[in-house]
Amino acid sequence: MSEPSVHPVDPINRLRQRRYEAGHGNAEAFRRQHERAKLTARERIQRLVDPGSFQELDLFARHRSRMFGLDARRPYGDGVVTGMARIDGRQVMVFSHDAAAFGGSLGEVFAEKVCKVMDLALANRVPIIGINDSGGARIQEGVVSLAGYAEIFWRNVESSGVIPQLSLILGPCTGGAVYSPAMTDFVFMVHGVGYMFITGPEVIRVTTGERVTFDELGGAEVHNMRSGVAHFLAQSEQECFAQTRRLLSFLPQNADDTPPAREGTDPPDRIDPGLARLIPSSAKEAYDMKEVIRRVVDDGDFFEVQPFYAMNIVIGFARLGGRPVGVVANQPKVMAGALDIDASIKGARFVRFCDAFNLPLIVFEDVPGFLPGTQQEYGGIIRHGAKLLYAFCEATVPKLTVITRKAYGGAYCVMCSKHIRADYNAAWPTAEVAVMGPEGAVNIIFRREIESADDPVAKRAELVADYTERFANPYIAAERGYLDEVIDPAMTRPALIRALRLGLEKNRPRQPRRHGNIPL
Repeated sequence: MSEPSVHPVDPINRLRQRRYEAGHGNAEAFRRQHERAKLTARERIQRLVDPGSFQELDLFARHRSRMFGLDARRPYGDGVVTGMARIDGRQVMVFSHDAAAFGGSLGEVFAEKVCKVMDLALANRVPIIGINDSGGARIQEGVVSLAGYAEIFWRNVESSGVIPQLSLILGPCTGGAVYSPAMTDFVFMVHGVGYMFITGPEVIRVTTGERVTFDELGGAEVHNMRSGVAHFLAQSEQECFAQTRRLLSFLPQNADDTPPAREGTDPPDRIDPGLARLIPSSAKEAYDMKEVIRRVVDDGDFFEVQPFYAMNIVIGFARLGGRPVGVVANQPKVMAGALDIDASIKGARFVRFCDAFNLPLIVFEDVPGFLPGTQQEYGGIIRHGAKLLYAFCEATVPKLTVITRKAYGGAYCVMCSKHIRADYNAAWPTAEVAVMGPEGAVNIIFRREIESADDPVAKRAELVADYTERFANPYIAAERGYLDEVIDPAMTRPALIRALRLGLEKNRPRQPRRHGNIPL
């Protein structure tokens, strides 16, 4: 009588079992993550991308280290979830730090997984999205961890200006974990959840004696309002995912692609007589430039970038005639719209992003000049202001500028004037294109005449009125061709759309060189 045969374990069932073990990980660690009102790494990806589109890679990867007892703890995935997915039907690559494994700290295999999806994103010319929740380098793996970070940093630079790179900060990110996000195009942070700092509060207390909380040191508000490191602030992870999807809707897949156009319901020839009523009768009164933007762009839909930082300049994305554009505008409600250090840096980086990814630039100008004062001069306003000038000069995408009111001095040149090769320059009748405002100009030109007058106050007022009538207008610039048109404000939208259609066809040659030397 023959022995009963022993059937091996079904390899399909073995695969299913391993996939289940790898995907469910440490249940207790997941529970702690939920108690902190944070999603797990895979849950975050699933909430961000199109349902059912995520295909995980390197699910079974595990670290190879045997130091400090790590050989007894080898969780699948090694602290990061990576793979490919779709957002609004478009391909993306994504990685999500898993704080439930080694606190999301980066080791050799962790870095290899991230590098693999970064390489795939660059090779296939699709956006890369990183969901960051990491304690930094895995100390037990030593210099291997540092090498892993450097490999990621190198790939950030190789991908820069080629594919969009987005970073979502959904946990405490310290040390090396903050440098990669800082080199990506846009950083999203969630209030009370995301933190970024080079060294934590405890290290600062020990080394400097300074006592500071997590929020005060590197919270979402700090980086959105004070440092300018972050670009978007969300109150929840779900809101952060919605912001990410909305941003991607304006962006091309890569630098060789065109941004995704949409058929809109907002007529391209729509006029808005209300625009003429937005400019106050007094040049000293403020108005909201965001209202101008909303009235001009498709359906009033303006997605502002860095809305809480350097608020004297406004940047963001919109559509004109269905085509995505980048918008740069002075904000008269804040510091009269004057350019300072922070505004110059904010604007310059955005302009360079738009130029890299084929997004035409729409500029709304109302600028009295650069902010004066010792703090600005000592801080390097000359160098930082030159960054914005350099960025506009360098940009080869269609550049369209509308002067709504003040365009004074060097700031007039910087804000995408005809002289730095803007493709279309228009002005409203309320525009004042001059070296400086009437009062300042009169004080300089007619100083002696005013001092010798019988009634200096009356004489000064008379001269200011005369200067305003003769020079504080757009017509001298228009006579010389520095302005292509002086337009009725109501016609701003159709004028820009017509100019944009033409500008999209232009040839974009560059001088042969390795790269320019922007005044960093």
